[in-house]
Amino acid sequence: MSAAKKSVDLFDVKKVRQLIELMEEHDLAEIDLKQGDHGVRIKRGGEIVAMPAPAGRPATRSAAPAEAAAAPESAADARMLVIKSPMVGTFYRASGPDAPPFAKVGDRIGPEKTVCIVEAMKVFNEIPAGVSGQVVAILVENGAPVEFGQPLIKVDPGA
Repeated sequence: MSAAKKSVDLFDVKKVRQLIELMEEHDLAEIDLKQGDHGVRIKRGGEIVAMPAPAGRPATRSAAPAEAAAAPESAADARMLVIKSPMVGTFYRASGPDAPPFAKVGDRIGPEKTVCIVEAMKVFNEIPAGVSGQVVAILVENGAPVEFGQPLIKVDPGA
């Protein structure tokens, strides 16, 4: 019974917040905890994954068919790169309501350029482009919820 209680405690929001604070305090990039059949991995600027996560897995799988349905329609689309959400959260184009957007259609970006913020559990995660090229489309509305793996921004690496 105490093992079951501990695994429930592992997913307590207060405990997760404490883990995030510890990560920031000690400048850790990732924490991976496992207890019995349950576990949690938290990455700074990356993903938050609960394992096993039956509710999370269908969302990930549903994102894959959506991408397949949006398969390249032309040679121009075939070369496009897509920046995807590394986590579930809320998408923001800028650091604040009056701030300019991190990236706009037509901007040239590099891999280290922050292109948006995804807020998850009151933590604002800056999302780097990870690719170089020209922004050709912003695929998500500012303030909209996003899923893990959801396409956010289209980039043309050849432009």
